[in-house]
Amino acid sequence: MRAKVMEKGAETLSELELLEMILYAGSPRRDTKPLAKDLIRHFGSLSAVLRAPQAQLIALDGVGEAAISAIRIVEAAGLHLSHSDIRNRPILTSWSAVQHYCVTLLAHEPVEYFVMLCLDNRNRLIAEETLSRGTVDQTPVYVREVINSALKHHAKAVILVHNHPSGEREPARADIDMTAELKAALALVTVTLHDHLIVAGQDVVSFKSLGLL
Repeated sequence: MRAKVMEKGAETLSELELLEMILYAGSPRRDTKPLAKDLIRHFGSLSAVLRAPQAQLIALDGVGEAAISAIRIVEAAGLHLSHSDIRNRPILTSWSAVQHYCVTLLAHEPVEYFVMLCLDNRNRLIAEETLSRGTVDQTPVYVREVINSALKHHAKAVILVHNHPSGEREPARADIDMTAELKAALALVTVTLHDHLIVAGQDVVSFKSLGLL
């Protein structure tokens, strides 16, 4: 496979082969194909393996610290690469990159997170802040914390993002009411709310596209 990567490129490897190579980096004296097959079978895909919680990984036979370290390093590298695609760039002209980053960040989280992307006057990302971590179906959001975070980063506009671990695409009534409240509060400090995104599995739902902003 190493020769295949050098001759034809890593993009020619299957998900199984990629995972096998990732695991091999942590255990170079071991045949990692059986473990790679077990992980893909258990979690369903390479991306799901890379985003799997440590507790679930270590509970499986054959998964030790070396394998988990290799998986976490690749996960972190992928998130960093995705983040670099939107950092200091006009977000509103890089919408697909924003959506990809949000999916990479939140799609496989088992509980809800509420994140705010802070933008400057040219709509470039200047900061990202996780404002709350909740349960499988809700996360607390406090207007004061949203406002304070926007002001702290000198944001001129923001994009709100939260995930639905259940995969439910439709905004809840509480999501809609909370978004309206935050939009009004942000307007008082002259910060524009560009959008509120829901990450539902591999899908991203935009409040603006739904006519809710």
